[in-house]
Amino acid sequence: MTVCASENGTVGAIGAAEDHGDAALDGSGPTVPGAPDDRPRGADGGGAPPGAAPATPAFTLAADGSYAARLAFAEVAADESGVAGGAWFVERWTLDGPEPYAVPLPLDQPEEPDSEVLPLADGRVLIRRRVADRHAVSLLYPTGPGTGELPLGAVECAELTLLPPTPDGASAYALSAGAHSTCVWLVAGGGHGPEPVAEVPGRCSGGVWLDRAGRLLALDRQMPGGGPVKAVAVDLERGGEVTPLLQIAPDSNDRLLLADPDSGLLLIRSDAPGHDRLGWGVLGSCLPVRFPECLRPADVAVTPFAVQPGQVLTPESCAVALRIDGAAGSWVGVWRPAGRRLHQLAAPQGWQAGRGAWTRDGVLRLPYADGNVSCGVALLEAPADDAYGVRPPAEPGAESGMQPSAAAAPLPVCKPIPLGQAPLTGRMVPG
Repeated sequence: MTVCASENGTVGAIGAAEDHGDAALDGSGPTVPGAPDDRPRGADGGGAPPGAAPATPAFTLAADGSYAARLAFAEVAADESGVAGGAWFVERWTLDGPEPYAVPLPLDQPEEPDSEVLPLADGRVLIRRRVADRHAVSLLYPTGPGTGELPLGAVECAELTLLPPTPDGASAYALSAGAHSTCVWLVAGGGHGPEPVAEVPGRCSGGVWLDRAGRLLALDRQMPGGGPVKAVAVDLERGGEVTPLLQIAPDSNDRLLLADPDSGLLLIRSDAPGHDRLGWGVLGSCLPVRFPECLRPADVAVTPFAVQPGQVLTPESCAVALRIDGAAGSWVGVWRPAGRRLHQLAAPQGWQAGRGAWTRDGVLRLPYADGNVSCGVALLEAPADDAYGVRPPAEPGAESGMQPSAAAAPLPVCKPIPLGQAPLTGRMVPG
């Protein structure tokens, strides 16, 4: 598979997988009961040690797609001993203007590759660093030619993981999981440094925001002593009150991957069908969770990373972006519950894999950086789910309004595979 992108147009199509039917499972009660109003959902946190070839750096996109932050890797010139190496530093991307651009935020010493970063709505970048047996949290921001740092405090615990950016982008939360309970910390946006806001029985992971106010947080919880993992909703304004969220089968592991507050669409991973599969449901609905066949193509891993916002009361029409990982690399999938078809599309070279944001109009913005572009956004229009196949891409010379700030050599446009080469089977009915 050739992965390429049009600089000014849409990303080329690879093909589409037809859905031959869904599996639906009912639980003992409502499948997705209403809550009070490797699948990480935050920074990746991985990397190579200085001097080694960098792996995929941590990259976090703000909830509204306005900013992003990552750990970038730079080669360091040889010192007096003649030894050269490399160093990690924080980099902020501004994505909501006419041209995306990156601002480096280096300090006097390099960052560790296991640090986590998270952009706030005001342009500052929160960073979590491990310092001995503590986790120090600071805010970084550009100050003329240098970088300013505002220490917020530290949390003494063995593990601390940043949660995904809050919907308003004004605060930041983290999880500290223990053997018997998990603490939710407000690490930025409070008045007195990091402070605990909820204590949830059991060991929790994940983290998905269920509302626009940043009050309801979904966590994947395993109770002390073992047992299945079940997603629960935690009300941060009611002292961490816990409500069951997913109960597909008594012994199944039911994790929440994504949620759209506007439509209520939920993306779920569960082994209730007998093995791990992607499914979807609707928050507050008593209808069963469905597990579309098209979301389990052979020999690849499929992970959702973005849901189209603004589709109020119409969850079946929401476009969902998925990361597809196979032997040929990573590329993009687009799927709608009503469409019952997985469109597989080429990603831009240098795509920050598994990161992107939808506009309300159904345009997927994919951040990328390659040898020619230090900070760019490729635009992908959601393919149509009609009988005539994929909507043709825009002309290569069309202006997208999101050209990168750095000069770039023209990238080739991937030629779509005609849908007629893939037999159309199954009925086009809502799933």
